[in-house]
Amino acid sequence: MSSIFDLFKKIESENQNQTEPNTISYIVTGLGNPGDKYTFTRHNTGFLALDFIAQKLGVRLHKLKFKSLCAEAALNGRRVLFLKPQTFMNLSGEAVRAAADFYKIPPENILVIFDDVNFDVGTLRIRRSGSDGGHNGMKNIIYQMNSDACPRIKIGVGKKPSPNYDLADFVLSTFSEADRKVLFSTFENVYDCVMRIVGGDIDKAMSLYNK
Repeated sequence: MSSIFDLFKKIESENQNQTEPNTISYIVTGLGNPGDKYTFTRHNTGFLALDFIAQKLGVRLHKLKFKSLCAEAALNGRRVLFLKPQTFMNLSGEAVRAAADFYKIPPENILVIFDDVNFDVGTLRIRRSGSDGGHNGMKNIIYQMNSDACPRIKIGVGKKPSPNYDLADFVLSTFSEADRKVLFSTFENVYDCVMRIVGGDIDKAMSLYNK
Protein backbone atom coordinates (compact mmCIF):
# COMPACT_ATOMS: atom_id res chain seq x y z
CA MET A 1 0.00 0.00 0.00
CA SER A 2 1.37 3.41 -0.97
CA SER A 3 2.25 5.86 1.78
CA ILE A 4 0.85 9.38 1.98
CA PHE A 5 4.30 10.61 0.92
CA ASP A 6 4.15 8.56 -2.28
CA LEU A 7 0.76 10.13 -2.99
CA PHE A 8 2.16 13.62 -2.49
CA LYS A 9 5.03 12.85 -4.86
CA LYS A 10 2.60 11.61 -7.49
CA ILE A 11 0.45 14.74 -7.21
CA GLU A 12 3.54 16.97 -7.36
CA SER A 13 4.77 15.15 -10.45
CA GLU A 14 1.40 15.51 -12.18
CA ASN A 15 1.31 19.22 -11.38
CA GLN A 16 4.80 19.69 -12.83
CA ASN A 17 3.76 17.90 -15.99
CA GLN A 18 0.82 20.27 -16.33
CA THR A 19 2.92 23.43 -15.87
CA GLU A 20 6.10 22.36 -17.67
CA PRO A 21 5.39 21.91 -21.40
CA ASN A 22 7.61 19.23 -22.92
CA THR A 23 7.12 19.92 -26.63
CA ILE A 24 9.19 22.65 -28.28
CA SER A 25 6.82 25.26 -29.73
CA TYR A 26 9.10 28.29 -30.00
CA ILE A 27 12.69 29.04 -31.00
CA VAL A 28 14.71 31.99 -29.73
CA THR A 29 18.02 32.50 -31.50
CA GLY A 30 20.78 35.02 -30.87
CA LEU A 31 23.15 35.76 -33.74
CA GLY A 32 26.93 35.97 -33.67
CA ASN A 33 30.17 34.30 -34.68
CA PRO A 34 31.75 31.34 -32.85
CA GLY A 35 35.21 31.70 -31.37
CA ASP A 36 36.72 33.53 -28.40
CA LYS A 37 38.12 36.36 -30.52
CA TYR A 38 34.57 37.42 -31.47
CA THR A 39 32.99 37.19 -28.01
CA PHE A 40 32.72 40.89 -27.21
CA THR A 41 32.47 42.27 -30.74
CA ARG A 42 29.43 44.27 -31.83
CA HIS A 43 28.34 41.50 -34.19
CA ASN A 44 28.06 39.08 -31.25
CA THR A 45 25.49 41.11 -29.36
CA GLY A 46 22.83 38.48 -30.09
CA PHE A 47 25.02 35.79 -28.51
CA LEU A 48 25.68 37.95 -25.45
CA ALA A 49 21.97 38.68 -24.97
CA LEU A 50 21.10 34.99 -25.27
CA ASP A 51 23.77 34.05 -22.72
CA PHE A 52 22.20 36.53 -20.30
CA ILE A 53 18.72 35.08 -20.86
CA ALA A 54 19.98 31.52 -20.40
CA GLN A 55 21.61 32.51 -17.13
CA LYS A 56 18.36 34.09 -15.95
CA LEU A 57 16.56 30.84 -16.72
CA GLY A 58 19.21 28.67 -15.11
CA VAL A 59 20.23 26.80 -18.26
CA ARG A 60 23.51 26.47 -20.17
CA LEU A 61 23.86 26.79 -23.92
CA HIS A 62 26.28 23.90 -24.30
CA LYS A 63 24.47 21.09 -26.12
CA LEU A 64 25.65 20.85 -29.73
CA LYS A 65 22.71 20.22 -32.07
CA PHE A 66 21.32 21.78 -35.25
CA LYS A 67 24.76 23.31 -35.98
CA SER A 68 24.23 25.31 -32.79
CA LEU A 69 24.90 25.48 -29.11
CA CYS A 70 21.46 25.08 -27.62
CA ALA A 71 19.37 24.65 -24.49
CA GLU A 72 15.72 24.17 -23.63
CA ALA A 73 13.62 25.90 -20.99
CA ALA A 74 10.01 26.59 -20.09
CA LEU A 75 9.17 30.25 -20.67
CA ASN A 76 5.80 31.91 -20.28
CA GLY A 77 3.83 28.70 -20.82
CA ARG A 78 5.90 27.43 -23.75
CA ARG A 79 8.79 25.05 -24.17
CA VAL A 80 11.48 27.10 -25.88
CA LEU A 81 14.61 26.06 -27.76
CA PHE A 82 17.43 28.61 -27.44
CA LEU A 83 20.00 28.60 -30.26
CA LYS A 84 23.45 30.09 -30.80
CA PRO A 85 24.28 29.09 -34.41
CA GLN A 86 27.89 27.96 -34.84
CA THR A 87 27.84 28.38 -38.62
CA PHE A 88 29.25 31.92 -38.63
CA MET A 89 26.93 34.84 -39.18
CA ASN A 90 26.32 34.61 -42.93
CA LEU A 91 24.99 31.05 -42.65
CA SER A 92 22.87 31.46 -39.50
CA GLY A 93 19.76 30.40 -41.40
CA GLU A 94 21.08 26.88 -41.89
CA ALA A 95 21.03 26.28 -38.15
CA VAL A 96 17.65 27.94 -37.64
CA ARG A 97 16.05 25.99 -40.48
CA ALA A 98 17.45 22.67 -39.19
CA ALA A 99 15.82 23.23 -35.80
CA ALA A 100 12.60 24.61 -37.28
CA ASP A 101 12.24 21.64 -39.64
CA PHE A 102 12.86 19.14 -36.85
CA TYR A 103 10.27 20.63 -34.49
CA LYS A 104 7.89 21.89 -37.21
CA ILE A 105 8.14 25.49 -35.97
CA PRO A 106 6.60 28.18 -38.23
CA PRO A 107 8.54 31.42 -38.88
CA GLU A 108 6.09 33.34 -36.68
CA ASN A 109 7.41 31.34 -33.70
CA ILE A 110 11.09 32.01 -34.36
CA LEU A 111 12.40 35.06 -32.49
CA VAL A 112 15.75 36.41 -33.66
CA ILE A 113 18.01 38.69 -31.57
CA PHE A 114 20.79 40.56 -33.35
CA ASP A 115 22.88 43.73 -33.56
CA ASP A 116 21.91 46.88 -35.42
CA VAL A 117 24.37 49.60 -36.47
CA ASN A 118 21.61 52.14 -37.12
CA PHE A 119 20.96 52.80 -33.42
CA ASP A 120 22.90 53.99 -30.41
CA VAL A 121 24.31 51.36 -28.08
CA GLY A 122 21.55 49.69 -26.05
CA THR A 123 18.61 51.01 -28.08
CA LEU A 124 16.00 48.33 -28.77
CA ARG A 125 13.75 47.92 -31.79
CA ILE A 126 11.19 45.13 -31.92
CA ARG A 127 9.67 44.12 -35.25
CA ARG A 128 6.96 41.57 -35.97
CA SER A 129 8.40 40.81 -39.44
CA GLY A 130 10.05 42.57 -42.36
CA SER A 131 13.22 42.85 -44.40
CA ASP A 132 16.71 41.93 -43.21
CA GLY A 133 17.69 45.60 -42.82
CA GLY A 134 21.10 44.84 -44.32
CA HIS A 135 22.01 42.31 -41.63
CA ASN A 136 23.62 39.23 -43.20
CA GLY A 137 22.54 36.83 -40.47
CA MET A 138 18.91 37.89 -40.74
CA LYS A 139 19.20 37.83 -44.52
CA ASN A 140 20.24 34.17 -44.47
CA ILE A 141 17.44 33.24 -42.06
CA ILE A 142 14.86 34.83 -44.34
CA TYR A 143 16.39 33.01 -47.31
CA GLN A 144 16.53 29.61 -45.59
CA MET A 145 13.03 29.90 -44.11
CA ASN A 146 11.64 31.40 -47.33
CA SER A 147 9.79 33.89 -45.14
CA ASP A 148 10.34 37.28 -43.53
CA ALA A 149 7.71 36.57 -40.84
CA CYS A 150 10.18 35.90 -38.00
CA PRO A 151 9.79 38.45 -35.19
CA ARG A 152 13.04 40.08 -34.15
CA ILE A 153 14.69 42.15 -31.44
CA LYS A 154 17.34 44.49 -32.81
CA ILE A 155 19.88 45.83 -30.32
CA GLY A 156 21.72 49.03 -31.16
CA VAL A 157 25.51 48.70 -31.14
CA GLY A 158 26.37 52.24 -32.20
CA LYS A 159 26.85 53.88 -35.58
CA LYS A 160 29.97 53.88 -37.72
CA PRO A 161 32.36 56.68 -36.73
CA SER A 162 32.28 57.98 -40.32
CA PRO A 163 30.42 57.09 -43.55
CA ASN A 164 33.65 55.82 -45.10
CA TYR A 165 34.45 53.47 -42.23
CA ASP A 166 34.36 49.83 -43.37
CA LEU A 167 31.19 48.19 -42.04
CA ALA A 168 32.79 44.74 -41.62
CA ASP A 169 35.61 46.24 -39.57
CA PHE A 170 33.13 48.14 -37.44
CA VAL A 171 30.84 45.23 -36.54
CA LEU A 172 33.87 43.08 -35.71
CA SER A 173 35.28 45.74 -33.41
CA THR A 174 34.88 45.56 -29.63
CA PHE A 175 32.93 47.88 -27.37
CA SER A 176 34.52 50.47 -25.16
CA GLU A 177 34.18 49.77 -21.45
CA ALA A 178 31.50 52.46 -21.14
CA ASP A 179 29.50 51.12 -24.10
CA ARG A 180 29.78 47.57 -22.80
CA LYS A 181 28.21 48.66 -19.50
CA VAL A 182 25.36 50.35 -21.37
CA LEU A 183 24.83 47.28 -23.53
CA PHE A 184 24.80 44.84 -20.62
CA SER A 185 22.36 47.03 -18.69
CA THR A 186 19.96 46.67 -21.63
CA PHE A 187 19.82 42.87 -21.47
CA GLU A 188 17.26 42.89 -18.67
CA ASN A 189 14.90 44.70 -21.05
CA VAL A 190 15.74 42.21 -23.79
CA TYR A 191 14.77 39.41 -21.42
CA ASP A 192 11.47 41.16 -20.72
CA CYS A 193 10.86 41.51 -24.46
CA VAL A 194 11.51 37.82 -25.02
CA MET A 195 9.11 36.90 -22.21
CA ARG A 196 6.36 39.05 -23.71
CA ILE A 197 6.90 37.98 -27.32
CA VAL A 198 7.04 34.27 -26.51
CA GLY A 199 3.89 34.76 -24.43
CA GLY A 200 2.10 36.22 -27.45
CA ASP A 201 2.18 39.93 -26.53
CA ILE A 202 4.58 41.46 -29.05
CA ASP A 203 2.40 44.57 -29.25
CA LYS A 204 3.09 45.34 -25.60
CA ALA A 205 6.81 44.76 -26.11
CA MET A 206 6.83 47.17 -29.03
CA SER A 207 4.89 49.83 -27.15
CA LEU A 208 7.28 49.60 -24.18
CA TYR A 209 10.62 49.53 -25.97
CA ASN A 210 10.25 51.05 -29.45
CA LYS A 211 11.00 54.61 -28.31
